[in-house]
Amino acid sequence: MPVNSDEILISRLVEKLDELGISFVRYDHPPAPDITTASLYWKDIEAAHCKNLFFRNHKGNRHYLVIIEHKHDLAIRDLEQLLKQGKLSFASPERMMTHLGVTPGSVTPFGLINDSTHHVHLFIDKNLSTVERISFHPLINTSSFVIKRVDFERFLNSMGNGWEYITLY
Repeated sequence: MPVNSDEILISRLVEKLDELGISFVRYDHPPAPDITTASLYWKDIEAAHCKNLFFRNHKGNRHYLVIIEHKHDLAIRDLEQLLKQGKLSFASPERMMTHLGVTPGSVTPFGLINDSTHHVHLFIDKNLSTVERISFHPLINTSSFVIKRVDFERFLNSMGNGWEYITLY
């Protein structure tokens, strides 16, 4: 039987979650590269579903992953003023691959397993700090993993990247 390339991509993530003792529930679905499409498959999953936005600063030497609840919008100008990191723009597909090991439509904080230099800093909407369960793509957009928020925080701490909850709207 041929090896599924998607399974190869997420096997390291699954190994890391197992190593940390983090349980998850996996939901497979058709490709969901955007929130509108993903919402069709999330409707029966009890968890906070997130929008993951990957930015770079104007010099291109700093990268930020911003995580918000999927129903909310985020104005980049407001984010720039809040973060005080200068002008921000969406990172290119090449930067996504370099720093998170993902392609457009699959951006996820689980991509931090590919950021060995701890280059990416996360800003997480403070409203997500109280949810019980949270959902993200596992490096591919044909599945969603649901984990407890406290386990997500443990995962983040184990990665060594800077992260913080902030009020985004």
